[in-house]
Amino acid sequence: MKEINDIIEEFDRIGSGSKAAMATVVRVEGSSYRQPGARMLISDEGKLTGAISGGCLEGDALRKALLVIARGKPMLVTYDTTVDDDSGLGIGLGCNGIIHILIEPIDRNNPTNPIALLKTISNSRQKAVLLTLFSMHNRYDGRAGTFFAFTENLVLHGSTHMKMTGKQFQSVAQETFERRQSLLSDFATEDGEGSVFADYINPVISLIIVGAGNDVQPLVKITALLGWKTTVIDGRPSHATCQRFPDASKVFVADAGQALSQITVDDHTAVVLMTHNYYYDIVMFERLLHEKVFYIGVLGPKKKLQRMLQELSSENKIKTDNVLQNVFGPVGLDIGAETAEEIAISIIAEIKAVLSGSSGTPLHFKADPIHKRNHEEGIPAGDSVLTFQH
Repeated sequence: MKEINDIIEEFDRIGSGSKAAMATVVRVEGSSYRQPGARMLISDEGKLTGAISGGCLEGDALRKALLVIARGKPMLVTYDTTVDDDSGLGIGLGCNGIIHILIEPIDRNNPTNPIALLKTISNSRQKAVLLTLFSMHNRYDGRAGTFFAFTENLVLHGSTHMKMTGKQFQSVAQETFERRQSLLSDFATEDGEGSVFADYINPVISLIIVGAGNDVQPLVKITALLGWKTTVIDGRPSHATCQRFPDASKVFVADAGQALSQITVDDHTAVVLMTHNYYYDIVMFERLLHEKVFYIGVLGPKKKLQRMLQELSSENKIKTDNVLQNVFGPVGLDIGAETAEEIAISIIAEIKAVLSGSSGTPLHFKADPIHKRNHEEGIPAGDSVLTFQH
């Protein structure tokens, strides 16, 4: 989501006097640095925001994007990085994959242009599916583009000039929501055949840090780089200040019993208890156990968490066998962290692993591909063909 928000901010910054195009990775065969859903905004001044590779493809994509802007028509570009020589692209890549990238011009006069759809997704704070149409058979297909966005209640945003309606793509979006991952499908209409990339987009992570000590400062700085929305809460006015945490989205002082009434939590909210005050932490902990946050991390030794669970259980405030699924204490992955900065990295890595359903295992020991796949060719896609009748 950070990349999406960066693209939105840059598009607004360049203003109406400039033109721009958006490049989207829509299909990958084999391996690549970025996966389908990676995006990059290209202005007519040549500025790039976001990334479609590790830096190998951006130069050539810039040249093609300027052509797209000049013509006002979309273009599908294919990069074959499976060869070692430079004859294909003029640059050595060696990523061992074939990457298909749709570059489309942004029409500011269209209220449902791709950037407007990204804004709708960003502002909704809901899971969303963004649909991008393209043709593997005609790289200059004028029908190609990012036309539809569905929020998780299947509300449709966007439109297309194709001879079909948003409802005809609703089944694609619904399947994407059900699988909770991006899909690639083929479609056929009287206009011809094509493909649709359904990008599953989660809301930005909301991190609530309970505690405003010095060890919280590097945690806030790193999460700001990641684009997370971070809130800092503490009962001490001397510690919970915007001056101490300029990168936080919100900083406030509150008693433990009243803190949650001042914030909104959802299933994309993570909380870390790190006040170094046992009684403040346990009050917050008990209230958080009744919320739908996906992660509760407890700083400190394991015996601290065990003591809190025992006390709350003895008071009949919780049933311990039902609360441990999203509770992590001691907080963080075992990376040998000692300093506040290292501990922050450990905490962030664990939160990301939990949200992604990953184990945190070193990639060196992972037998499967790094990125999740649903297709034998390495494309995160289903194999269904959608046929729309008129």
